[in-house]
Amino acid sequence: MADLSHYRNIGIFAHVDAGKTTSTERILKLTGKIHKTGEVHDGAATTDFMEQEAERGITIQSAATTCFWKDHRLNIIDTPGHVDFTVEVYRSLKVLDGGIGVFCGSGGVEPQSETNWRYANESEVARLIFVNKLDRMGADFYRVVDQVKNVLAANPLVMTLPIGIEDDFTGVVDVLSQKAYIWDDSGLPENYEVTDIPEDMVEKAAEYREQLIESAVEMDDELMMAYMEGEEPSLEDIKRCIREGTRTMAFFPTFCGSAFKNKGIQLVLDAVVDYLPSPTEVDAQPLTDEETGEPTGEVATVSADEPLRALAFKIMDDRFGALTFIRIYSGKMEKGMTILNSATGKTERIGRMVEMHADERNEINSAQAGDIIAVVGMKNVQTGHTLCDPKHPCTLEPMIFPEPVISIAVAPKDKGSTEKMGIAIGKMVAEDPSFQVETDEDSGETILKGMGELHLDIKVDILKRTYGVELVVGQPQVAYRETITQELEDSYTHKKQSGGSGQFGKIDYRIRPGEPGSGFKFSSSVVGGNVPKEFWPAVEKGFKVMMEEGPLAGFPVLDLEVELFDGAFHAVDSSAIAFEIAAKGAYRQSLPKAGPQLLEPIMKVDVFTPEDNVGDVIGDLNRRRGMIKDQEAGATGVRIKGEVPLAEMFGYIGHLRTITSGRGQFSMEFAHYMPCPQNVAEEVIAAEKEKNAK
Repeated sequence: MADLSHYRNIGIFAHVDAGKTTSTERILKLTGKIHKTGEVHDGAATTDFMEQEAERGITIQSAATTCFWKDHRLNIIDTPGHVDFTVEVYRSLKVLDGGIGVFCGSGGVEPQSETNWRYANESEVARLIFVNKLDRMGADFYRVVDQVKNVLAANPLVMTLPIGIEDDFTGVVDVLSQKAYIWDDSGLPENYEVTDIPEDMVEKAAEYREQLIESAVEMDDELMMAYMEGEEPSLEDIKRCIREGTRTMAFFPTFCGSAFKNKGIQLVLDAVVDYLPSPTEVDAQPLTDEETGEPTGEVATVSADEPLRALAFKIMDDRFGALTFIRIYSGKMEKGMTILNSATGKTERIGRMVEMHADERNEINSAQAGDIIAVVGMKNVQTGHTLCDPKHPCTLEPMIFPEPVISIAVAPKDKGSTEKMGIAIGKMVAEDPSFQVETDEDSGETILKGMGELHLDIKVDILKRTYGVELVVGQPQVAYRETITQELEDSYTHKKQSGGSGQFGKIDYRIRPGEPGSGFKFSSSVVGGNVPKEFWPAVEKGFKVMMEEGPLAGFPVLDLEVELFDGAFHAVDSSAIAFEIAAKGAYRQSLPKAGPQLLEPIMKVDVFTPEDNVGDVIGDLNRRRGMIKDQEAGATGVRIKGEVPLAEMFGYIGHLRTITSGRGQFSMEFAHYMPCPQNVAEEVIAAEKEKNAK
């Protein structure tokens, strides 16, 4: 059995262009996993192996790889930074024990780093911070440390200080050992020497060391008392305290360097081994009840002697067939064994098991608690399913994915490709839970739904290249919703008599608008058996089914409360079907009278612009019906935060680049639904009616 204390399951996450993939490349080179480093800007990085990734220089899907450093096994996942692919970051964090947050030395804490940091906080993942790109113009390590405190409200524990800045960046000071690591100009990571601290930095280094020890000893009361009495703790004790503080997220050890220039990566790797938790040190995954989804109080203890419990966190289709990525929490998995998928209730046999290195693979025969592996050719497993021992069924906490906010209609260019397109899209939906597909019954169009324009753009590109399906793509559509604004009391009778037994059901009901985000609520206050209890679910079902289509333009209805307070039934002619039909009729009769209203998705928008263009950018957002919430000036420009309706944001990136001469950036994510202004609502409703008339 492998020693689990020598395992580290870690992820690397950050904003677009902060240098995650480059940092991963350097780690692989240093640990001897690859011999030639690939560069992102040449399209040759190891973990960016999709054609679309190499071309655009961005990471789209998380890639897993395994390497070794100082007798420790590191399972590393490189994640994307783009907001449209946050689902990849979210599901990777779910199965990791620790992470490295990479921040750009000049850009600092950017919008997407905030979102990913928030995800990591929710998943309770211990992290190190690596401030990268200190060789860049405008880089400032101390400013980024302040941003981590102010913007992320986190507590950075500074472990290294930069020597020189921008072009003069030559190395780092290790605060703990009070030594300087200086690299020469050869660009090779191993060409460094350990020397004394440069004279102009001695005071600063001593000051930071004092802060470091003060923060560390807070983890141990005895050491703290001794330290206050003037006794310096030993190096082992300090490291033990830092490890504890990192695990409990009391602070985040912070390092600096330049991944591209190969400076400072070794110290980060040492810190992964020294401070990030092993699988046995993190809180065990809770088990949940299959039916209710509530925690049962049991946990999946990390040990190879327990029954098997594992989570499928990603499905990928490649040239060898379907790959299911699995994190094993407890027990062992061996080739040929039979396992139970608790989500479907079906058993499957484990065929080939592989250890992944980006898109290469090594066959293995067994794996155990703490491992992250892939299994080839599993049939009915989807993202978030629990795999377990058939004798000990259990369910691990499932994953929750965001709802798509944008959709496009697509059709194959030639009629013959329809079936091919269907199969390809089916595979893509299994791989990415935030990507959904549906067929419009009236027009027969295929509708693709996703998290943003880039997300859907890449999906169309994959269909064309990987699966050879050329598509005709329609205009992007916004996911509008409807709701009601007034309370209403009404009555509806359904009766039908034609030879034999008839149908009868009468209901008296109130409908009222619910709280935003509350969904559909049904209650019954019928007394005296006027509508027997067994028919209540039929009434609820009737209303619920109808909520898919609203009275204004046929969009789904949100936040509706229905109360059944009276009615009548017939001993022979009443049935569940009759009451369901009555509820459907009641919905059609009453909703148009209850002040129906169109809702539109509002996006949280974060725009970065040079100072000279702030006025133009704000003016433009106001024209797009935006509400500006906040502006904050940074060293290289201004960040503007606001809320803007999605309908007004199509093609925004091109427009922003024009206003800012190509220097502006933005990211957006769904915030909430809001009522549409009257003039916009009228246009949308008219357009929908015209579409349906065709």
